[in-house]
Amino acid sequence: MLTEFREFISRGSFIELAVAFVMGIAFQGVISVLTDRVITPAIATVFGQPDLDALLTFGAIDPETGMPVGSVGALLTALLNFLLVAVALFLVVKAYNRMQRRRPEEPEPEADPEDVVLLREIRDALRGRS
Repeated sequence: MLTEFREFISRGSFIELAVAFVMGIAFQGVISVLTDRVITPAIATVFGQPDLDALLTFGAIDPETGMPVGSVGALLTALLNFLLVAVALFLVVKAYNRMQRRRPEEPEPEADPEDVVLLREIRDALRGRS
């Protein structure tokens, strides 16, 4: 079982997946800052609220935060973050696919002419006789 686990870990795809996961977490941080510091305040000025989390709140007041427990604005912020991450990842995958198509294809090795193949077969047959 330990050997199987070691083989699983040493596969290239597992390492690539781990790197992609860490990069995704870091990317989520960038998107969160973009949303929290740029987009949300711009949208909030339209609604007249300094923060979207305070938009359409309901429920009892949480003693720790001083805000109502329920918030539709918090859901809107989370959805906005999700959409921005999805769009950014879509653009990254699209750029990657475009780069893959532009990559020059490796030329296929040319097949040996028939006479060369025939001579090799004769050589191999003569070697087998001796």
